[in-house]
Amino acid sequence: MDKILEGLVSSDHSVPVKRAIVKKVVEAAEKEVTEEQCQALFTLTTRLILLGEDAFQRQIGFQVLEAYARYHRPEFELFFSKDFVLGLLQQGYGHLDRKDPAIIDYIHCCLRLLISCPSVLEIFSVIQVEILRMVCERPEPAFCAHLSTVLSDFVQCIPREKSGVLFCQQLVRTISYFHCFASQERELREYVGQVTKVSTLLQNIWKADPATLLPSLQEVFAIISSTDPSFDPSIALASLVQHIPVQMITVLIKSLTTDHNVKDASMTKALCRMIDWLSWPLAQHVDTWVIALLKGLAAVQKFTILIDVTLLKIELVFSRLWYPIVRQGALAVLSHMLLSFQHSPEAFHLVVPHVVHLVQSLRTDGLSTSKAFLLQFTELIHCMMYQYSGFPDLYDHILEAVKDLPKPIEDKIKLVLNQSAWTSQSNSFASGPLRQVGKSETGKTGLVNLGNTCFLNSIIQTLFMATDFRRHVLSLHLNGSNILMKKLQLLFAFLAHTQRAAYAPKNFLEASRPPWFNAGSQQDCSEYLRFLLDRLHEEEKTIQVLDSVKPKVALPVDTNSKEPAGPTSPEDGEESSLTPAEIKPENDGRTLIERTFGGKLITGIRCMQCNCISEKEEPFTDLSLAFCPSGSQGSSQFEGPSEEPKVLCQGSVNGGSEAPEPGSAKAPASNVHFVPVTNEPPLSVPDLVNYFLAPEILDEENAYFCEKCSSLQRAERTMKVVSAPEYLILTLLRFSYDAKCHVRRKILDNVTIPPLMRLPVHAPSMPSQCSSCTSSPLQVDSPESSENLAKKLKPSQKDEEEEEKERLVGAEQINIGDEMSVQSVPYVLSSVVMHSGISSESGHYYSYGHNINGADGAQHPANHFALKDDLGNGHPESSLSTCSALSVPPEKGDAPPNSGQEARDWLLFNDSRVTFTSFQSVQNITNRFPKDTAYVVMYRKQELPGQNINGGLMANGMRLSVEPPLQKELLDAIIKDNKLYLQEQELSARTQALQAPSSSCSFRPNGSDDNNPPGSCGPSGGGGGGGGFNTISRLVF
Repeated sequence: MDKILEGLVSSDHSVPVKRAIVKKVVEAAEKEVTEEQCQALFTLTTRLILLGEDAFQRQIGFQVLEAYARYHRPEFELFFSKDFVLGLLQQGYGHLDRKDPAIIDYIHCCLRLLISCPSVLEIFSVIQVEILRMVCERPEPAFCAHLSTVLSDFVQCIPREKSGVLFCQQLVRTISYFHCFASQERELREYVGQVTKVSTLLQNIWKADPATLLPSLQEVFAIISSTDPSFDPSIALASLVQHIPVQMITVLIKSLTTDHNVKDASMTKALCRMIDWLSWPLAQHVDTWVIALLKGLAAVQKFTILIDVTLLKIELVFSRLWYPIVRQGALAVLSHMLLSFQHSPEAFHLVVPHVVHLVQSLRTDGLSTSKAFLLQFTELIHCMMYQYSGFPDLYDHILEAVKDLPKPIEDKIKLVLNQSAWTSQSNSFASGPLRQVGKSETGKTGLVNLGNTCFLNSIIQTLFMATDFRRHVLSLHLNGSNILMKKLQLLFAFLAHTQRAAYAPKNFLEASRPPWFNAGSQQDCSEYLRFLLDRLHEEEKTIQVLDSVKPKVALPVDTNSKEPAGPTSPEDGEESSLTPAEIKPENDGRTLIERTFGGKLITGIRCMQCNCISEKEEPFTDLSLAFCPSGSQGSSQFEGPSEEPKVLCQGSVNGGSEAPEPGSAKAPASNVHFVPVTNEPPLSVPDLVNYFLAPEILDEENAYFCEKCSSLQRAERTMKVVSAPEYLILTLLRFSYDAKCHVRRKILDNVTIPPLMRLPVHAPSMPSQCSSCTSSPLQVDSPESSENLAKKLKPSQKDEEEEEKERLVGAEQINIGDEMSVQSVPYVLSSVVMHSGISSESGHYYSYGHNINGADGAQHPANHFALKDDLGNGHPESSLSTCSALSVPPEKGDAPPNSGQEARDWLLFNDSRVTFTSFQSVQNITNRFPKDTAYVVMYRKQELPGQNINGGLMANGMRLSVEPPLQKELLDAIIKDNKLYLQEQELSARTQALQAPSSSCSFRPNGSDDNNPPGSCGPSGGGGGGGGFNTISRLVF
C-alpha cells in the first residue's frame, strides 16, 4: 500500500484522480494490514508531512497517517516511540531543522492520536525535558507559537516544579528576543498573534501553578533593567502585563522600589522600557503599571530617576497619542508624567510644539472616540498652561486651537495639580523615617520656624492671603535683588510654587527684621507688620524720588535704600515705578502699600467753650483697638459692676521698643452700653472699632489749649475715617498694666470676629476755621498723638449730661450736614493672627486665612447676605456712623458652618503646618482654648456694584482677576530650588534607608485642628511663662 501511495503522489495524474485513489487507500485502513506495511505507511506519511513539496502532499500524509494510526494503534505506538520523538526534537528530520514549526505540528498531531495509549506518558516526559532545552536556545516567534499550541492542548508536556519555574523564566527571556522586521500589515498581525499565543500559555501556567508567577516577573524586571548596551529587549514583553493580576501591583512595586540591590541605572532602564511598552497594540494595563511605578519611585523620593525618565520619554509617550489603538493608555501616562513634573516647565515645553497638530488631527480623523479624547487632552493642556503661565509666545497658538472647547475651573486645576505632584505621593512602602512629609492637602506652603520666628511667619502668611496684594507684588517688574520688595516678591513666588511642604524664609528674615529685634528672641508680630509695611512704603517712595530726577524708565532702578530713622508718614509724590506688569494705576503717586493698606483719619477737636473746631488728617495702615475698661467682664480684674476701673490703663505705660497706640484707652462709644450682666455676650470687633471712633473728653490734665480762647479748655475729640483702605488691618491691644500690682497682663477676653462688617466712612467736610488747623500728615501711632490719646478715660455720668447739652446747643452750626456724608463700607474677613499664651511677654503666633480665589470678595460664601443697606433693615440712620457686624441668617439656606465646603474655605497656618479648617473653628478658638486669642485681624473691602469708595484698588483698576504669570527670573529661581529640594529628599531617603531601623520617629498628622490646640513652639511653649525674654508691652512669640 505504501508503494501505491508513493507512486500516486509522484505521478502526473490530475488532483481529482489522486484524491479518489487516496480515498481508497484510507478506506483500506479498516482492513487487516501487516505490521511491516503499517510501519512503511507511517514512515511514508511522516516524510510527506515533514518534507512534502506542496500542501497537497502534506494533506495526503496527514489523512493517511490519521486513518492507519486509528485502526492500528499498537503498530503506531511502536512507530511513534519516545526515541523517535527525541530524535525529531534533537536532530530534526532529513534536511528539516529541529527548530522548524512543522516538527512541532507533526508531534502535536501524533499526540492526539496516542492520547489514550499508556506509551504517551513516556513521550510527555521526553517532551518536558526537550522543550526546556529548546526554549533556552531562544527560538523564533513562530516556533514558540506552535509550541504554545501544543502545550496548551497537552499540559502534561509542561515542565513541573522547579523545572516549571525555570521554563517560565526562560520563556519570558525568549520573548524578550522576539523582533519583527516586517513592514506589511499582514505580517505584523501574524507576529502579534504569535506573541499573544506565547503570553497566553504563560498566563495559563501562572493560573495553574501560582508559584511560577513571581519568579517570572522577577525575570521580566531583570531583563528590562539590564544595562547591557548590546541587548535591547523586545516590547513583546508588554503582552505579559495584561495577565499579571492587578492586585499584585502594590506588592511588586514595593519590592522594586525598596530593593537596595536595584541600582538607579537599572531602575531607569526598566522604567524607560516599560514606557516603550505603550506601543504594543493589544496590551492592557500597561499604563496602570507604569503609573504605579512612577508613584512608587516618587514615594521613596527617587526623583533623579523620575526627572531623567520623564525628559527622555515624554515625547515618545506623546507620539503614541496619534494611534487610536494605544492612545488612551498613552494619555494616562502622559497626564501623570506632566502633572507630576511640577518643579520645571521643561517636560511640558518639550511637547508644546506638537499640541496644535494633534488637536487638529483629533478634530478631523472622524473616529467616534476622538471627541471625548480631545476633551481629556485639552483639560490636561489647560492644567499645564495654568501651572506654567508666563509663556504667551508658546501658548497663544494652543489657546487659539482649543478656544471653543471647555476649560476646567481653577479649583479643579489646583486640585489635580496638588494631587499629582511627586511630593504628594504617600509612601506606604517605607516605614518610620522613610516616610515623606509632603505638602499638605491644602496645596499651600508652610514657613519653617527659624527660631522664635512665628511672628514673621504669621504675618507673611497673612499678607500672602491678601489676594490683591499678593498678585500685585508678583506682577511687579523690579530690577536688582537688594530691595526689600524684591525679596518679598521672591518669597511670595516660593509660597505659591515651591514643592517644599515648608519654605525657610532666611533671606527675608535678615532683610526685614527691625534693627531692635534681637535674633532668636520672641517678638511682637504687630510691631513687625508695621515696620515691614513702612519699609516697603519708604523704599518705593525713595525709588520714585530717584526716578523723578532721571529720564522716565519703565522699570525701577536697583537701589539700596537706607532704613528710615523713625516712623515717617506717606507723602504724595511721583507715580510709583513699582507698577504691575499688566495694569498701570492712575498717576496718583501712591505707593502699593498706600493703595492696598492705606487709609485716612481726621482727628477733630472742638473747644466746648467757643465751639471752634481744629481738624488734622492722618494716614494709617492699621488701627490699634483698645479694650473698653468696663468691657472686661470676662476677666477677673473687676470685682463688681460699680467699681471704677481707673487702676487699669491700657497702653499707658510705654516699654520696650513699642510706642503706645493712639486711642489705646477710650471713652465708651455712645452706642455701646457697658452694663455688666452675668450672661453678657462677649465683645466683637465692631464694638472695639466703635470704641476707637467714639468721642472723648479732654479735661483736667488732658485739657485742650484753645488758640481762640488762649487758655486750656474742656474739649471733645472725635476721630473719623475719611478714606477706607482696601485691606483694613486691626490690632487688638491685649496688654494692660495693673497699677496696683505693678504687673503687665494679657487681656484674655474673647472677641467675636464677624465674617463681615461695615465701617463708617465720612466724606471730608470743611469745618469752621476758628483756630489754625494743621494739615500736615501725622502717623496714627506717632508719639505726639499717642501722648494725649493714651490718657482717655471713661467720663463720669455728670460730665456726660453736661456734654450732651453743649452738643445739642452747637450741633446745628457746627456739623449739621455730617450725617448725610457717611457711607457704610462693607468688609469681608480675610485673615486672623492668633496669639497663644497667657502672658504678653511670650507665646506663639499662628494665623487663619480665608481661601479666596476670585478677584474680589464676590466669591465669599456670605456675600449674598452682606450687601444690603442697613437702612433697609430697620436701623436708624445714625447707625451709619457706627461699625456694625453682619452674620449669616440660618433661614437663608446657607451651608452649616461644619459643612464640607465651608470646612475648606479657611486655612490654618501654624509655621510649617498648613491645614484646612472652618470659620466656625476661627470663631470658637478662644472658647475652646482660652489662652489663644485674636491679635491682628485683616478685613478686605467689598466693592458694591457701581460704587468706588476712596479711589481704592478697584477704582484704579488694580484688582487682578487671576494670578499673574511668573517672571522668568522668579521661575528660574523656583525651578532651581525645586530641583535642589528633590535632590535633598532623595539623598535623605537614601541615607535613612541605610541607617539601622532602631531609631524611632513620631509624626504629627496633617489633619483637622478642631481636636487639639493649634500648638506652640519655643522654649516655653504656647503657655509661655516668659522667663528670660527681655520684651515689654508686646505680644510676642
